Amino acid sequence: MGCIRSSEMVIRPNEMRLITVSLLGVLFGFLIGSSFPIVNFNLPSSILPSNGVSVIENEDSGHATEISLDHSWTSRSPQKRSHQVNDTSQIYVPSNPRGAELLAPGIVVPQSDLYLRRLWGDPSQDLQIKPKYLVTFTVGYKQKTNIDAAVKKFSENFTILLFHYDGQTSGWDEFEWSKRAIHVSVQKQSKWWYAKRFMHPDIVAAYDYIFLWDEDLGLEHFDAERYIKVIRKHKLEISQPGLDQKSRTLWRMPRRREEGEMHKETTERPGWCSDPHLPPCAAFVDLTAPVFSRDAWRCVWYMIQNDLVHGWGLDFIGLRRCVQPAHERIGVVDSHWVVRQSTLSLADQGQAENGTAGQKEILERSQTELVIFMHRMTNADKAYFEAMVSTQAHNSTRNY
Repeated sequence: MGCIRSSEMVIRPNEMRLITVSLLGVLFGFLIGSSFPIVNFNLPSSILPSNGVSVIENEDSGHATEISLDHSWTSRSPQKRSHQVNDTSQIYVPSNPRGAELLAPGIVVPQSDLYLRRLWGDPSQDLQIKPKYLVTFTVGYKQKTNIDAAVKKFSENFTILLFHYDGQTSGWDEFEWSKRAIHVSVQKQSKWWYAKRFMHPDIVAAYDYIFLWDEDLGLEHFDAERYIKVIRKHKLEISQPGLDQKSRTLWRMPRRREEGEMHKETTERPGWCSDPHLPPCAAFVDLTAPVFSRDAWRCVWYMIQNDLVHGWGLDFIGLRRCVQPAHERIGVVDSHWVVRQSTLSLADQGQAENGTAGQKEILERSQTELVIFMHRMTNADKAYFEAMVSTQAHNSTRNY
């Protein structure tokens, strides 16, 4: 069979018209397609591929890119995005107080106060004045006359809190100030028992200074506002007004000196002070009328033991742990002093046994608590340092 030469090929007229029309059609389609922009369609989720992947052409590069439909659909759906943003089940804030992690921080109120409020009206107008200080007395009804005189020494800058250990509260209504005071009544308890349960640092955080006083104090020579000016001036975190020289006290440090505003140290009987910066020569106050700054009280509160209700030992080995340097931050104010009258009716609340007086039983309990507290403090310190040494040894071994 021979080859077909080009000169031998013959194109008929009809075939030529068909080829020409086809070429023109292709050229026209290309021109039309290039004149329109690319259009993206938002399709309902019901007709989207179930594999969660879509192919979208990149307008700049012309390359096809696979993206997650979950992400692209959320970004293209304001309604669904809003739903996820407002889903409160997703809130978790570990920096919130323990137990409040599921709340938005803006609604968390970690602290409270003892301000009295109305049952009506605009809450923002409840308080004409916000007291800056808190004074507490642990009282029995027999001491109402003395407490009346004492409370009148404190201005409206003080919240008055009375702890009633004898259960009698209605008789105090005769005093006008009693209407703005807070009364807590639990029978046969001490001020340290009350303080541990009703004066948590977050409850009394609104107050700059906290007075935790006995009921038998004479305040004739005491001015509360001026007292606070003195302790601010000398940066005392824990303090007390000096006790009148006639007041019964075993130690010299709490006794008032006639010269000067305050003192931070004293000399004691030979052999009593192994270090002039430690109790009872310094860093020491009597527990009759202590005054704490807000920060100092936070530390002291955590140290008060639930079962040790008399507080013995706090003065000697406890309070100085809460401020540093203790001999500079603990002191006695001499310019405003009180008288210890030694007429505590709390002593009458003891339970007499075997014909003995209740006061004796209370004293024995106090002495027992002192020994227990000292042992607990010693054991706690020992455990801490042993754990620290163990940790250091473990870290040192890991480094080799």
